[in-house]
Parts: sequence; C-alpha cells; structure tokens
Amino acid sequence: MSTESNQPTTPPPSFVKLAMRNMVRKGRQSLLHFGLTAVGLLGFITLVAWLGRPTLPQ
Repeated sequence: MSTESNQPTTPPPSFVKLAMRNMVRKGRQSLLHFGLTAVGLLGFITLVAWLGRPTLPQ
C-alpha cells in the first residue's frame, strides 16, 4: 500500500494575484514604473499625432 497525503492541494495563485501582491510589496517602485510607462505612452501617441497631422492649404 502506498501512502498518499490527504492534504487538499490548493491551485497556484493566478497571475493577477501575484502581480497585485508584487505591487503591494514594491509599492513606490511599481508606481514609478507605472508613471514612466504612462508618460512614455502619452508621449509616443503625441509624437505620432504630431508627425501624422494633416497639412492644410493656406
């Protein structure tokens, strides 16, 4: 007879839970990275809009 552990196995935590736990643990660094990402994305969108603006005849 083989012995099996009768402990209920818990599923591994989801990626969202792991990300939230990591954000809470590294609060200031996560906020800094989020801010830099947001500024970079807004800058990129602004640059693309500026480069692709239509030229109107005068």
